[in-house]
Amino acid sequence: MSATALLTTSEAAKVLGIRAQTLRTWRLSGRGPAYVRLGSGKFARACYTREELERWIAARTFTSTAHETTSKAAGNAA
Repeated sequence: MSATALLTTSEAAKVLGIRAQTLRTWRLSGRGPAYVRLGSGKFARACYTREELERWIAARTFTSTAHETTSKAAGNAA
């Protein structure tokens, strides 16, 4: 994987169709997609791979509300 394959929080939020602040909140609570931490300390950047965003979206894709309810009850989706 090359560094150019990494998306910033703002870019990842656009892919997901949400605000960057929402993605930050999800990251803090552990609800969002997995991310890569670049650097350390106060100014370390969180980045995302397109593959992880696609995997995260796929895990939250349902064919019906019944399928969604069953999957959540089984612990398969957040």
